[in-house]
Amino acid sequence: MWKNSSEGSDRLEYLQNLVTEFQDTDNEEAKEQVLANLANFAYDPKNMEYLRELQVLDLFLDMLTEENENFVEFGIGGLCNLSVDPECRDTILHNSGISLVTNCLSSQREETVLSAITTLMNLTTPLSRAEITDPAILQCMLRFSLSESPRLRNLAGVFLQDCCAKEQVAQTEQEMHGQQTAVGIPLPRNN
Repeated sequence: MWKNSSEGSDRLEYLQNLVTEFQDTDNEEAKEQVLANLANFAYDPKNMEYLRELQVLDLFLDMLTEENENFVEFGIGGLCNLSVDPECRDTILHNSGISLVTNCLSSQREETVLSAITTLMNLTTPLSRAEITDPAILQCMLRFSLSESPRLRNLAGVFLQDCCAKEQVAQTEQEMHGQQTAVGIPLPRNN
């Protein structure tokens, strides 16, 4: 592992090498592996400063619009990990992050949807709450709260409880009464 005296420079160099590898390779499988590694490094608060410096946050945001579902899954996973940091959260919010993350709610991959819900919860601030608790998102969460998947059902329930006013939820439930689907968003498959 890293030595104490040079730990920071070794980490930064290693992460820089990963970013460079991602940028330099045309091999999709190699890119997927690098993205997965970067998303895992985003989990450790010791790496936040380096990941910000290397603009990995922008890389993760860019992945959310890719066709490759693995890119999207690893991108949203990395954003989910970084979004707990207030500076990263603010950067995501200032870069149209809510709409990019919201688009991940329609993924067929449960892991992508779970990371998207968690990221939205992490992005909730007094200023962003109205956008994050938009009626279309609430409908989606209400639908997820009926999922057969315990993970999805429970996380959607936590979102509704922690991020939304009871009146909002009740009004959205009333508006949905009799509807079979929420804005046409299919439930993800269990993997």
